[in-house]
Amino acid sequence: MRQINWKKAEGRSEAELREQAGVPFFVFPSIEKTGCVVHGFSTRLGGVSEGIFSSMNVSFTRGDREEAVRENYRRLGAAMGFSCENLVCTDQTHTVNLRVVTEEDRGKGFVRPKDYTDIDGLVTDVPGLVLAAFYADCVPLYLVDPVRRCIGLSHAGWRGTVGKIGKKTVELMREQYGSRPEDLVAAIGPSICQSCYEVSKDVIEKFQEAFDERFWPELFYEKDGGKYQLNLWRANELSFLEAGVRAERIAAAGVCTCCNPGLLFSHRASRGRRGNLGAFLMLK
Repeated sequence: MRQINWKKAEGRSEAELREQAGVPFFVFPSIEKTGCVVHGFSTRLGGVSEGIFSSMNVSFTRGDREEAVRENYRRLGAAMGFSCENLVCTDQTHTVNLRVVTEEDRGKGFVRPKDYTDIDGLVTDVPGLVLAAFYADCVPLYLVDPVRRCIGLSHAGWRGTVGKIGKKTVELMREQYGSRPEDLVAAIGPSICQSCYEVSKDVIEKFQEAFDERFWPELFYEKDGGKYQLNLWRANELSFLEAGVRAERIAAAGVCTCCNPGLLFSHRASRGRRGNLGAFLMLK
């Protein structure tokens, strides 16, 4: 693999950077060990997009050339091991809405239009369907059930996090497929770290409503000027724990998008001039 300089956050760092066919991407060894899925999280390297989208942008909606984005997907699929014709994409609007993905959804968002809106998470038990969600500071949430053979993938910004979309994804997998939370393997992907994520008091008040007071010191601290630093990683971990996922089965990437602007797209670091990263998850 080429030499890529990147910074891990202090503490847990349970994702590995790989490179295949000239395309770097992150994987979680704990998810790989289940043996039942293909997965990965893209970087901004290895694609053909130019300018602010350089080079592995996976968004069709930010102004990049469509042919460049399609080639980027083709390269990611070849590197990670999936076919782009099998993609099923979210329609993210910072909700906690989830969709049960079936065979009829194959290709939606890539080879044919989506016929749904406002979907920030996907679950399926259909082998070969590639769940895809998109990020540039928000938190990717992966869930794999190697017993019932089903998967979930969600997008958690601060609204999704305070609404506990991770917990809701676990609950939907239990309802739809009979998943037991203690069987699940979970991962929290590359996203903005607490040191980089400044928010206002109104956001913190919502977290105070959603999370028990004993967790507040772990979730945020106040600075001068009435601003706060918010820990989305820990908040999403708490949501998984609340849903019954075992602590030792929750992996944290420990990779900040904002601290690594040369490797990952970050909305905050670029002041909005950027492409999107992608999380991908497929049952074999």
